[in-house]
Formats: sequence, C-alpha cells, structure tokens
Amino acid sequence: MTGAAGTVDAAVGQPAAALRPFVRRYLGYRYAGFRPGTHLGLPSPHLTVVVSLGEPTLVAMDAGRPPVGHAALVGGLHTRPVLLPHDGDQFGVQLDLTPAGARALLGLPAAGVAAAVVGLEELLGSGARELRERMAVTVDWPRRFAVLDEVLSRRTDRAAPASPILEHLWRRTVGSGGTTRVGDLAAEIGWSRRHLTARFTAEFGLSPKEAARVARFDRAKRLLRAPGRPTLARVAALCGYYDQPHLVREWREFAGVAPSTWLADDELTFVQDTSGPDPAG
Repeated sequence: MTGAAGTVDAAVGQPAAALRPFVRRYLGYRYAGFRPGTHLGLPSPHLTVVVSLGEPTLVAMDAGRPPVGHAALVGGLHTRPVLLPHDGDQFGVQLDLTPAGARALLGLPAAGVAAAVVGLEELLGSGARELRERMAVTVDWPRRFAVLDEVLSRRTDRAAPASPILEHLWRRTVGSGGTTRVGDLAAEIGWSRRHLTARFTAEFGLSPKEAARVARFDRAKRLLRAPGRPTLARVAALCGYYDQPHLVREWREFAGVAPSTWLADDELTFVQDTSGPDPAG
C-alpha cells in the first residue's frame, strides 16, 4: 500500500484462541519513505507491546524529556499522549493487551506499568529476545504472528488472575464506551463508591472515571478514523460527550492537539488506528 509520502506493508492478526482473553490483536507494520516526524501514542483501554524488527523504537513521555530507544517495550494504560519520534521508516509488531493479559503474560497487574513505558525484557526476560530474533528472520506476517502465538502461549499461567469482580467492572466500563456511571457499578456489586474506586485503581492504574474517559476517547478516535467518518458533532453525540466543544477539550487533554490537527498531521496513524472493532458496538 502506498501512502501520501511513503509505502506501508501492514497486517492485522488475531491471536490463537487461548490468548484472546489476553491479547486483542496483533498489528504488523512496515513504513518506508515517510517524512520524519513524531507519532502520538494515544490513550486506549489496552496496554501496548511493541517489538521492533528494525531500529529501536524511540519514546518520550513528554516534550521535556529526551527520547529513549527500546528494542521492545510495554506501554501501560495512560491518560496523556506518548511521543514517538521517527525518521520516516518503522518496522515492527504491536500487540494490544487487555489488563488480564498484563497479569497472564507479563506477570503483574496493569497498575504495575501504568503511565509508564518499560523495556519488555524487564518483564519477559529471554522471551523478549526470542520474540525479536525469531520474528526478524521470518518472511511474512502470518509466520511472525505464529511466533507470537508460540512464545506467549507458554506464559499464560505466570500470575494469578485478577478478582472476577474487578474484571467484570473493567468490562462494564470499557464495553459501554465509558457511559456506565461509577455509582451504578457500585450499586450493582454492593460496594461503596470509595471502595470500588480504590480497588479498581490499585488493579488497573486508572480510576473508574479515568477508565471511562479513556474508553470514550478511544471510541471517538475509531469513529474519526472510520471510512465516511461522522462530523465532530455527531461523534460527540455518539460517544456520550455533552457537545462538540466538550469532545475537543477532552481531545486536547488526551492527545495534546485538537482532533482536526491529529487527523491532518500524523501520517502514521492511518494503520494503527483504523483496524479492530469498536468495543462499544
């Protein structure tokens, strides 16, 4: 596929059945010949694992810090954009992990890497090197995804699962697109709002309110990247914002820019942010 300033070789893969509670999708990407720039890693309801098959992935948590290169990384749940400078060429595989996947595959709750980016080797040990080395010598995306299936399937019993109640609360919050109220969730399970918020935050690294805002933002992002996208006013209505100005304010907080600027400026988003189902239906 040829983009406005370069070429893209990309593929989306579904993990093996045993991994699907833990990994939402595999995304393989190879960009070549794009203009150098800075890609925005935007908040989402998933942890992000990136395994570079070319040069290390550069990451800066904010504009005031120098970028750090990672051969493979884990990005936790967050509410601010992460800056990814690039020279126009990128080659790697991205995994979208559920919070359950953080426990099963990385051995810690999602809160353990919240608002942070860490080297995958710190959590996976030699498994991170194996992933990178084996995928680097394969010739196509299906074989690379098969390596992921094989290596990750060995790790699904590394940690105790989260409380079923907490997993239910996460699914309700994210699955509703962020429209479920904390008070309603507390009444549903018989907890106080304070206790629910404390337990939820300790497990996921986001409060219930933050998780709802991230889910709503993520749904808006998908709609804005969909073919024949709705107007901003329609996206605001569909996603539960009060109005279009409310949507724009949230976008400036979560992405650092207005939605129109994001759509116009970041060429590399058109692969990462168009694939996959809308979790709110």
